[in-house]
Amino acid sequence: MPRWLPRAMVLALALIAAFQLGSWAFHQLTGLLINVLIAFFLALAIEPAVSWMAGRGLRRGFATFLVFLAVLIAAAGFVTLLGSMLAGQIVKMVEEFPNYLDSVINWINGHFHTELRRVDIQEGLLRSDWLRNYVQNSATGVLDVSAQVLGGLFQLLTVVLFSFYFAADGPRLRRGLCSVLPPARQAEVLRAWEIAVDKTGGYLYSRGLMALISGVAHYILLEILEVPYAPALAVWVGLVSQFIPTIGTYLAGALPMLIAFTVNPWYALWVLIFVVIYQQFENYMLQPKLTSKTVDIHPAVAFGSVIAGTALLGAVGALIAIPAVATLQAFLGAYVKRYDVTDDPRVHGRRVRRVGPARSARLRQLWARRPEQERPGAEGSRENGDGGPS
Repeated sequence: MPRWLPRAMVLALALIAAFQLGSWAFHQLTGLLINVLIAFFLALAIEPAVSWMAGRGLRRGFATFLVFLAVLIAAAGFVTLLGSMLAGQIVKMVEEFPNYLDSVINWINGHFHTELRRVDIQEGLLRSDWLRNYVQNSATGVLDVSAQVLGGLFQLLTVVLFSFYFAADGPRLRRGLCSVLPPARQAEVLRAWEIAVDKTGGYLYSRGLMALISGVAHYILLEILEVPYAPALAVWVGLVSQFIPTIGTYLAGALPMLIAFTVNPWYALWVLIFVVIYQQFENYMLQPKLTSKTVDIHPAVAFGSVIAGTALLGAVGALIAIPAVATLQAFLGAYVKRYDVTDDPRVHGRRVRRVGPARSARLRQLWARRPEQERPGAEGSRENGDGGPS
């Protein structure tokens, strides 16, 4: 046995054990790593505001606290308005449910000549096994829901704390990262960091501005139609339509359509028409003007990045996919050498038309201009003429 073989076997086993341990630790810490990634992008998003306030003389920690306080107040106000709206609508639907049920029963009896009664339907539902099983499953699932709520609150607290530290100690974090790199690498890291701050902050602020415009437009429509809870619905449409790309407008418009349907079914149709028209206006006129200088990526690339981010990280990936791709595109753009584009019509989407007879005439002219000795058969005929018997 060679002397190196036992050492190689021990080294291979050690590497396999280290790989297995690292894989196990990575899977155990996946949730924490995702929370840290969310916190990092959130810190990048508020970095311009924190730096602006710090440049005016405020301490960086206090400036970060003020930004988080403003975000917390806005989120609490939104949740309060939306919660009151949903609670009011649920109470109204419960109160009006007997009237809705009577109208449905009358329509069925009138069209199908049946003799249904609301009392019989209610007794059948109360005595059904489906309702009994549903109540039992709901009672046993209360603890699971409570555990999920507590876990969500803990994750939210983790994200807030990490993002606060990333934003408040941003310069110290950059200095610590650059201290272990050579000067050339330090410049690249700082450049990438600056691009990430610009793209993430620009994405957030441009989306916030478009959310404000969308909310105001939908608020005006809902007020004209006298739909209840118009302010809360407008805020809902503005936020969901902008921070869920491509299909967010249609998802956000479902709730106002439902509330408008309870007022008048035709109002729901008007809301749907307005949502479709506003989506086209936003895609072709508003969004290109607002995001051309902040997040300059193609809509197809943005949609593909959202799908890829959702497949990798779920809802978190959908939120951070666009700023991440914009940052990567801007960073790699400095290393891609570009050339002037030719004036070929095919570059601009126009094809060159080729005429058959003109092309044939051109080939005949070129053939006629060739020297006689270069034509096929000329050399052979000349040899036969010179070398034959006299």
